[in-house]
Amino acid sequence: MVYDLTTRLPASLELTLAGLVFAIALALPLGILAATRPNSWIDHGVRLLATAGVSLPTFFTGLFLVYVLYYLLGIAPAPLGRLDLLHSAPPQVTGLYLIDSLLAGDFELFGVAAAQLFLPAVTLGLFALAPLARVTRASMLGMLSSDFIRTARASGLPPRQVLFGYAFRNAMLPVITTLGVVFSFLLGANILVEKVFAWPGIGSYAVEALVASDYAPIQGFILTMALLYVVLNLLIDLLYVVIDPRAGVQG
Repeated sequence: MVYDLTTRLPASLELTLAGLVFAIALALPLGILAATRPNSWIDHGVRLLATAGVSLPTFFTGLFLVYVLYYLLGIAPAPLGRLDLLHSAPPQVTGLYLIDSLLAGDFELFGVAAAQLFLPAVTLGLFALAPLARVTRASMLGMLSSDFIRTARASGLPPRQVLFGYAFRNAMLPVITTLGVVFSFLLGANILVEKVFAWPGIGSYAVEALVASDYAPIQGFILTMALLYVVLNLLIDLLYVVIDPRAGVQG
């Protein structure tokens, strides 16, 4: 059981982190853009995208992307797991194929692993994009209407410095909090994504153990998730201090 968990956990972490990176790369710019242009067509489009991302279940999004990008257009690889049938896993260092293939200097394998990771990561990322974009927009709207931002603008500071140096930095704390919650949700949501894309992660392992009424792996799965949540909350608390040093000052 321990061996199965340690070999499957890196696959789930790689998928979850890739989906989170995709979500952050889209959600933060979209949230900032919507906040700087309230009630415009851009703002309405971002809110519509956020609503669709929350409403659509991950398994439906995954099947839809497979049908369009793989079956109809043929631009995505077959959903056969972390690698296709013609390649083998790189020498294990971290368990993350993207990193291990780079450490081995095998760039062809890196491209194959990235291509296999693309569709499941986008599926998870669209699910995570919605809350991150909405919280970023709401937090930025509150900061942009605050007194210190109006004072900074009246002082003649450059708009980019006001937007990113003052407003965005102070708006990051609720975004970081939401990021921790979203990461926790993704660890649960990737169970369905792993089944759709035949991803050999810890979620699909737990489902298979549940179907077989094998409760020892399920207990290991729950314990592993609990430890990940504790570590994640610790990292978020440390990140608070990095963004806003006042958060680490004892009252």
